[in-house]
Amino acid sequence: MIGASEVRVTAGAPLDIAVIAGEHSGDQLGAGLIRSLRLLTAGNVTFRGVGGEAMAAQGFESQFPLTDMAVMGFVPVIKRLPKLLMRIHETARAIINNPPDVLVLIDAPDFTHRVAKRVRRALPNLPIIDYVSPTVWAWRPGRARAMTSYVNHVLALFPFEPAAHYQLGGPPCTYVGHPLISHLDILRPGAVDIAARDINVPSLLILPGSRRSEIDRLLPVFGQAVALLAKQAEPFKLVLPAVPDLAADIFTRVADWAVVPRIVTTDVEKNAAFRMARAALAASGTVTLELALAGVPMVATYKVSPIEAAIARRVLKISSVLLPNLILGQNIIPELLQEECTAERIAENLLPLLTGGPERDAQSSAFARIDTIMRADGLLDPNDMAARIILTHANDHRATLSA
Repeated sequence: MIGASEVRVTAGAPLDIAVIAGEHSGDQLGAGLIRSLRLLTAGNVTFRGVGGEAMAAQGFESQFPLTDMAVMGFVPVIKRLPKLLMRIHETARAIINNPPDVLVLIDAPDFTHRVAKRVRRALPNLPIIDYVSPTVWAWRPGRARAMTSYVNHVLALFPFEPAAHYQLGGPPCTYVGHPLISHLDILRPGAVDIAARDINVPSLLILPGSRRSEIDRLLPVFGQAVALLAKQAEPFKLVLPAVPDLAADIFTRVADWAVVPRIVTTDVEKNAAFRMARAALAASGTVTLELALAGVPMVATYKVSPIEAAIARRVLKISSVLLPNLILGQNIIPELLQEECTAERIAENLLPLLTGGPERDAQSSAFARIDTIMRADGLLDPNDMAARIILTHANDHRATLSA
């Protein structure tokens, strides 16, 4: 396995690593990766590219604001295509004009992979590492084979992905682990949290997504579901973690809910809310894995435009869109998508998770197996594992140039 055990500490000029993230989750991954790369090189490394606030906190200076690229879905991408194309061109040109030792893509393939293709045409020998595999196992499986022309190595977050790339003829792929595995101690309740949770009013997490388009579609139906639930369940409180730039807008939208949520914006507040939560209502996405690892039973939902839904129905090749269900190989979490994402269906599925019963017990039992499945034998910290592979490619490339 490339770079899994040892990595050479760079001597001489600092390694030059270009990192391109395209959305909030990629920014978080990038921040952890930067920390590990600095430690493994004793600080003999520089970074450039595109990132957000988390990467900026690590001293990373982004070429332009990450919000320019934070767009998802077919229709939103089309609407913002001119600006996206301009940013793709600018990002690729900056790398081509001043080649780094390695280029690291982090998720957001609508952006990062288009940059990589342009860079590959101009710099055929530059190592390009893709941190977070596209969902080739779910739809557009042909992307795996296509990636071999511009990606040298894929760093996978989920244990089933290396086999998927191998079967589909994709690039070399290594499971490095999901960064959430390293944060179980701050996600899961301790004895004090459990005691407080049992005597306090039950807490329900509301997680409508981190993109404005998600919030626009899901927040109204979430509010309606809360109103129905308030009539059926014992008193409960709501906590709604939000990204800071959307918090004020969300606060205005939820002010007239039957139960008004407490909005939190920091990671510390969010983690505390996860530890205290009895159940959750969440938009489909990485947060469902976060909740599962925290042991929080949930109902997951999602809505997209009718055009996007029609396309998805034709191309999706999986039995579930939820990561915990895929990892477990069992559709244990209710997923209410499109027409099924109604206030009535949400309230119906949430009620037994709040009050207790077989539905709640089944999810709790299944979630207890997830971190075991995701921990490969001897697996390092995911950020360190990813950093070692990236450094091996960067050092090998530099050695080839100087030979």
